[in-house]
Amino acid sequence: MTDTAVLRQRAPEQRPDSAPPRRKGVLAGLLRTARPRQWVKNVLVVAAPAAAGELFAPNVLSRLALVFVLFTACAAAVYLVNDARDAEADRAHPVKRHRPVAAGQVPVPVAYAVGGALGVLAPLAAARLCPPAVAALLTAYLAMQLAYCISLKHVLVVDLAVVTTGFLMRAMIGGLALGIPLSRWFLITTGFGALFMVSAKRYSEAVQMAGKAGATRALLTEYTTGYLRFVWQLAAGVAVLGYCLWAMEEGGVPHTSVLPWRQLSMVAFILAVLRYAVFADRGTAGEPEDVVLRDRALALIGVVWVAMYALAVANW
Repeated sequence: MTDTAVLRQRAPEQRPDSAPPRRKGVLAGLLRTARPRQWVKNVLVVAAPAAAGELFAPNVLSRLALVFVLFTACAAAVYLVNDARDAEADRAHPVKRHRPVAAGQVPVPVAYAVGGALGVLAPLAAARLCPPAVAALLTAYLAMQLAYCISLKHVLVVDLAVVTTGFLMRAMIGGLALGIPLSRWFLITTGFGALFMVSAKRYSEAVQMAGKAGATRALLTEYTTGYLRFVWQLAAGVAVLGYCLWAMEEGGVPHTSVLPWRQLSMVAFILAVLRYAVFADRGTAGEPEDVVLRDRALALIGVVWVAMYALAVANW
């Protein structure tokens, strides 16, 4: 009787303890696989409207919020498919083996299913709720990123171009959603600024992982640090030149602001690039958001640049 009573008491306690944690584990794993820390990159959707001075126009923020969610869903779809595809390889990696799919927290079929659902639903929602150009760009982004996961990430130079284009698409989509023309200076500065950060990250990875076979992506062994240094230096120079040409071009409309904020903003922009280049040169320019948030001087320069840029747009 005593044993029976003990079994009756334990049975109800074991059932609720086993099932819910597993469901919670899968959901938490899916969220981790979607890379919430990377979502900050999608804030670039406000770049074009902010540059045009349309950020606070009626209904703009709500439309940009929708675009942000749709782009985030597409990016999450790519991460899920990528981790499902690379699960076996990630298990042999000292760091990537802790990813939810590689660790078994999220089953591979579940990752494929959720990634595929997001990849289909996001462009369909964009087709119904946004201008056709937005749905076309999201579809192109998905196709390009999936091709990157399958093969393009193993092709020299093309891998840099694909990642850079992903950043450029983020900056373009806000303008497409609102029908804002994208200037050549905006595209040049944004594109080469993105290439600067992408190549600086690759250079840092190559420097930090030199001599550690199997601890980094195989393609890095085919790049030389000298080449990657050349790429980020070239990209930084073109980005600075493009921004300066934009700042010095009045476009036939004389400024009536207190100070020439557009021209003055060149100082903050150049200082920001030079400060970021310090970390690139040291081989410590990993994730761009980490570099900016961890260095107070760079963050302060960024705030000053944003303030000057805003004053130039507002013609204050």
